Amino acid sequence: MPKTFVSRSIVINTPKEKIKDLVSDLHNWRPWSPWLVCEPEAVVNVQEDGKFYTWEGKRVGSGELKVVSESENLINYDLTFLKPWKSHAKVEFKFSEVDGGIKTEWTMHSSLPFFMFWMKKQMEAWIGMDYERGLKMLKEYVETGKINSKLEFVGQHDFEGCDFIGIKRTTLFKDIGEAMESDFTALGEFIATNNIEPSGLLFSQYHKFDLVSGKVIYTAGIPVSSIPANLGAKFISGNLPKTKLNTVRHHGPYDHLGNAWSTAQMMMRNKEFKPVKKYHPLEFYHNDPAETSPEDLITDVSFACK
Repeated sequence: MPKTFVSRSIVINTPKEKIKDLVSDLHNWRPWSPWLVCEPEAVVNVQEDGKFYTWEGKRVGSGELKVVSESENLINYDLTFLKPWKSHAKVEFKFSEVDGGIKTEWTMHSSLPFFMFWMKKQMEAWIGMDYERGLKMLKEYVETGKINSKLEFVGQHDFEGCDFIGIKRTTLFKDIGEAMESDFTALGEFIATNNIEPSGLLFSQYHKFDLVSGKVIYTAGIPVSSIPANLGAKFISGNLPKTKLNTVRHHGPYDHLGNAWSTAQMMMRNKEFKPVKKYHPLEFYHNDPAETSPEDLITDVSFACK
């Protein structure tokens, strides 16, 4: 069976014992779990001593997690997946002191069913992104006592479509925030110079994700009533067609937007909606990050559906 290994880390500015106490007691996992955030109604049963729990849900499947050993800088867990397929994993949290706080490393040793050998790299990338989401929420939870990430399940609705001007770009996931800020700044300056009023919410359309290489191709767009003639070489024009969308709305900083994306993808895998694959997924931005505090940002993650 193909072996898999995932490791991600983050620096948390708090005493080590506080982090250890939190992650070693499974009563504390639900608020920052990168999977349970995607299905609030999933059933979780935690043993009284906090060292064993089970979960079951439509999107997250079912399984068991058990704390098997604890030492000064290490906690070991046994993880058993029961659905959607049976597998077993060894999970660890490792802690070390570094500048700025405690380096908290989350690792997983596992394997895939033999018939999924071709998905090894992609599966490691998927789980790695889940770990990154979880560590961001863990850091926020430990340092502030809360997580500024809330999901609203808008569901299916009609989208009237729009014409737009935009910028298409290929970039790395790690650089996407800086790239989008640059793109929307340029678009904003262009429409201001040409006295163009946006006719709808600003958006990004994601054309291709390559999880293994960490690259993404997207278009940053502004809806307009008519396409100006003087676009130049930097900008493109296009049309988002009239269609039906399935939307998960995220309230909070862009750092946690992955929670909405993962939820929408889980819903799709669970056949809660049937995607129209010829239309690429979208993010719609309800407010201006330059004028809105991060916790008040509202973003829609939307997939075209039948």
